Parts: sequence; structure tokens; C-alpha cells
Amino acid sequence: MGISKVHARQIFDSRGNPTVEVEVTTSKGVFRADVPSGASTGIHEALELRDNDKKAYVGKGVLTAVKNVNEYLGPALVKANINVHDQVAIDTFLLQQDGTPNKSKYGANAILGISLAALKAGAAAKGVPLYRHIADLAGHGGKKMVLPVPAFNVINGGSHAGNKLAMQEFMILPTGAHSFAEAMKIGSEVYHSLKSVIKAKYGQDATNVGDEGGFAPNIQDNAEGLELLKTAIAKAGYTDKVKIGMDVAASEFYVDGKYDLDFKNPNSDKSSLLSGQQLAQLYKDFTDHYPIVSIEDPFDQDDWEAWSHLTGSTNIQIVGDDLTVTNPLRIRTAVEKKACNALLLKVNQIGTVTESIQAAVLSQRSGWGVMVSHRSGETEDHTIADIVVGLRTGQIKTGAPCRSERLAKYNQLLRIEEELQGDSIYAGEHFRNAHLL
Repeated sequence: MGISKVHARQIFDSRGNPTVEVEVTTSKGVFRADVPSGASTGIHEALELRDNDKKAYVGKGVLTAVKNVNEYLGPALVKANINVHDQVAIDTFLLQQDGTPNKSKYGANAILGISLAALKAGAAAKGVPLYRHIADLAGHGGKKMVLPVPAFNVINGGSHAGNKLAMQEFMILPTGAHSFAEAMKIGSEVYHSLKSVIKAKYGQDATNVGDEGGFAPNIQDNAEGLELLKTAIAKAGYTDKVKIGMDVAASEFYVDGKYDLDFKNPNSDKSSLLSGQQLAQLYKDFTDHYPIVSIEDPFDQDDWEAWSHLTGSTNIQIVGDDLTVTNPLRIRTAVEKKACNALLLKVNQIGTVTESIQAAVLSQRSGWGVMVSHRSGETEDHTIADIVVGLRTGQIKTGAPCRSERLAKYNQLLRIEEELQGDSIYAGEHFRNAHLL
């Protein structure tokens, strides 16, 4: 079954910025996909093509990428008449059309929109749910589906919030739940508990939410954020069922080989900057005092030595995001250097479904965990919910249990769990190696 039409348009993401939407038409119908966008982006990511016309959408328009789909990639794909079942052939064709290492000719956002829409069309052509189609593509066909532990980003800092907090995300993981539905219950209750704790301590305006639905109280001490989580978890009655995760996004405050935890202050004290070793010690102090099981991007994306030092001296999950950018080449380097032990999988970092699956499978075969992730600029598209189930990665982060573009993914996971009628596994405490379940 071939593709008869490909059409793209400019829509808007959750931050009010333009993004690309693509529709692929086959004899089975029309299949739509929206492309997310990050705020804290790694320099090694595939190119998100923007118009850079400062007179329109503050330079963030994507009409060039839309044109590239409608006038070049789309017609070429239709003409090629590739079977929509064959995701690898479709993605390979798109990569060959672009011909650049980072998809800079047509834009990763143009290419990914087509790739994701074609993925949905392929599932429909086979007559199977999207997550089963993805499982087949990843070599997991016939295995029991795994529902992920959600990592709810409930306190926002870094580039996602206007407070003084340097570290970007403070997350809760309901590893002690027995189902995804129970994990959502726990997450929701802790979220509301946290809201009451923050309101009582900092006032009503401190409960305003950031880009991903988490709270952004005006605190600067990162340990204070962890203390708030510990208090809220206990108040909700889930101390034995909830662990803590962090996304530091340290590349955002890496300055001349050191780390500035007061980087939002233009007059920050440069004598207080931390070396990689000092920052690693801070993380160890955190893990000694709080139930932290995962730290993402603890160092700059090219500070390999610091990464390897920390990973070799701790038993918790160390997640590469800016370091690895869902790129098999960067992942292989990280494996060789023993720089981290988990991948953050973001489909728009690499730009095609096939490359994303390759990155996940490579990571799993290397003994790593894999956490599927949204971006801070999201849409109502919930494809990553099916991706995390199909790839059996066992963990997903897609914001707080708040804001519809975040809940779209969590609600889809609830539907999938219900559809499987008990014929699934909740990753729980095995979230780091769920593909082995």
C-alpha cells in the first residue's frame, strides 16, 4: 500500500510558537502527526528549520519547512510509491533526499512530521494498534507490552521557568505502583499535595505553572526543591512508593569549563562556580539525603570526563540527553567512554522514527535504560505514548499531570493499559531494564 498524498501546514505548539503538522493519505485514510520543539536544546541535535524572519512569529515561523514537505519531500515520496508498511524504506528515502548529516537541507521538523505520520499509516495498513506496529519494527513483536513508570516534572527551573532555580526539572516516579493507572493516581495526589505545600510556604503566586505543568516557586537552592518533593510525597502518604528524578540540563549553565548555579543572575559571583568534580559531589550529597534514582544531563554535553567520573562512582541512573541527542553515533561514543547508563529518547532530536528505534535498541543492547521524552514545546499529538509501550522502555517523562498537551500522552497510556486488559506489565521498580521483562 503506497502513499497517495502528503500535506503539511503550520500549527502552534504549547508555547504559542509555530510548528509543523503533516498529514499522510493512503487508501486507509488520513494520518496526522505534529512535531514538538525544545527550549533546552543540545548543540548536536538535528536541525529544526525555522524561517528566521524577525517580522513574523519572532523569527520562529516554519513555513520553509512546510514548503519543503509540500513541494519537495511529499511529492517525491508519493512518486517513489514505497509500501507504507516499510518504515525503514520510507525513512531511508527521506534521509537520502535531504543528504546532510543533521537534516539541514529540508529540516528535521519537516522530515520527522512525514516519518511520524507514515508510522501511523503503516499501523493502520496492518490493522494493528500503533504500539504493536512499533514493537514489530523494534523486534519486540510477540512480547508482552510494558507500561512505563511516568516521571512527572512537578517543579520547574532552568530554561523552563522564570525563577532563580538553575536545575531544570525535579520529578517524581511512582515506582511502587502496581499499574500505570495507579501510578497516575499517585502522581496526581502528590502533585496536589505539592501545590498545597508550596502555597503554604511561598504564597498563591508560587503555584503558577511552567511550560511543562510543574510549579516554579522562586527558590534558588536546588536542595530546597528536593526538600519540597520529600515533604509533599510524605504528606500524600507515598514515601514508600515514590522516588525522585532530576533533569539538571547542566549545559545551560556551563561557563568556561565550570558550572554556575546562579546563571540567571547577570551579576552572579564567578568565584562560586563549581568544577565538574565539585558538582559531582553535590549530586552525591543529594543522593545521600533524598530517594533519587535518576539524574539527567548532570554535566555539559561535551564534558565527557565529568560524565564518566560520576557514572563510574554511583549506582543510580545517569541519563544522557544533550550528551547523546538520540543519535546512534553519540550513543556509541558514550558507551565506549562509560559516560552514562541511560538514553533520553526524543524523536525530534534525530528526526526519523527508524533512527529513534535504532537508538533505543542500541542503548538496550548496551545494558542501558531508555526514557522516552516529550519536549517543552508540545502539541496534542500523543505518539510517544505508543512509542514507549512499543519499545518496552519502561519509563517516560512528559511533564506534570497538568496541561492538556501533557495529559494527552498520559491519557493515551491509560487507554492502552485498558485495551490490553491485564495482558501487560507495569515496569515499576524494574524501569531501568524493562525491555528484559
